[in-house]
Amino acid sequence: MKIVSWNVNGLRACVNKGFLEYFKEMDADIFCVQETKLQEGQISLELENYQQYWNYAEKKGYSGTAIFSKIKPISVKYGIGSKEDQEEGRVVILEFEKFYLVNVYTPNSQRGLARLDYRITWEDEFRSYLKELDHIKPVILCGDLNVAHQEIDLKNPKTNTKSAGFTPEERSKMTELLGCGFIDSFRYLYPEQEGAYTWWSYMGNARTKNTGWRIDYFVVSDKLKHNVKDSQIHAHVIGSDHCPVVLELDI
Repeated sequence: MKIVSWNVNGLRACVNKGFLEYFKEMDADIFCVQETKLQEGQISLELENYQQYWNYAEKKGYSGTAIFSKIKPISVKYGIGSKEDQEEGRVVILEFEKFYLVNVYTPNSQRGLARLDYRITWEDEFRSYLKELDHIKPVILCGDLNVAHQEIDLKNPKTNTKSAGFTPEERSKMTELLGCGFIDSFRYLYPEQEGAYTWWSYMGNARTKNTGWRIDYFVVSDKLKHNVKDSQIHAHVIGSDHCPVVLELDI
């Protein structure tokens, strides 16, 4: 099975930058996107053999997630239940026979850490929800988690300890999640690989210099770790300030 996840930073713009070509090339079983920045009816994608599941944010041009799946799910859920989560279109959950797939766009703590308190509360609620699912059947979590977990996961860790996405508080929440029976599939396979990033600022020619952050993940239940064949970062794919990540597993 092949699953792709990509923060497209505006799906309409990404479609004009090669999204559909990459989508067809990958021929994934399931394709997840974050930060669609759409309202219903603003785009029509003809994706043959794929069923489409959209969670739109109420605010225009903001957030939003979607899943395109060749496999029909047993059930579909949008959001984890909180009011803010429902309004911001951050989560789509598909239940399949052998696992849950959770596609998420984690809230950004924002400049000046203005939303850090909300982010930490959200992390606790989200982790609790994932644990509940994991008690029923294994979980595959993908998306933009808006955190570089370890120093190896960004180019300049020393100067970013007070930056959104690399604060001690955010990193500790990622550690807590991984301590609850989940693994970071990329680091499980490539624990020492440096320079592996999924997001680059549009400023300062950061992508050309590979001055990036790894903030897009496939996190899977520990009970699935032996099913993971590969966890890839497609840094060569342009179209967003993020690049796609890909999980291949036997399941």
